[in-house]
Amino acid sequence: MSAEGSRTNVTEPPADASANRYAAARVVRRIIHATPEKLFAAWTEPVRLAQWWGPEGVSCPRAEIDLRVGGPYRIANRFPDGTLVWIVGVFEVLEPPHRLVYTWRLESQFKEPERVTVCFEPRGASTEVIVVHERIDDATTRADHERGWKGCLDGLANYVYSTFGGHIAPSA
Repeated sequence: MSAEGSRTNVTEPPADASANRYAAARVVRRIIHATPEKLFAAWTEPVRLAQWWGPEGVSCPRAEIDLRVGGPYRIANRFPDGTLVWIVGVFEVLEPPHRLVYTWRLESQFKEPERVTVCFEPRGASTEVIVVHERIDDATTRADHERGWKGCLDGLANYVYSTFGGHIAPSA
């Protein structure tokens, strides 16, 4: 593996974790050779986010972000068949450049939102990006989110490589 990134890891929540915090959650991690500041900006600035968001085959034609606690966001996902799906939510916690917490749901669905926490933890010249996606209703959706987040972190690593140079290690 290079210093530019490492394999994407998916882990189950700790066995002794609080049931409320980790109920029906997925945790995805990746080390990327960039500062927390650069990665936080890539995650929270619409023009940057649109360049890397989505797993392979999914593009982001538009992102709208009102970066403040209580501020809404909308992220468009265009699938290979042309279907456009909007992910929407509200920011609950902002701790630049280390942590974001926001609600998550499909705009077309009117159910209780899920919650996503993204942490950017310095690791020498790199940063470990940790995504915790909670409150997921069922196993199929958890598996879909797991694949999606792995793909998103691959896209983020590739965006950093193409924007700032360096080498990318393959993901798992």
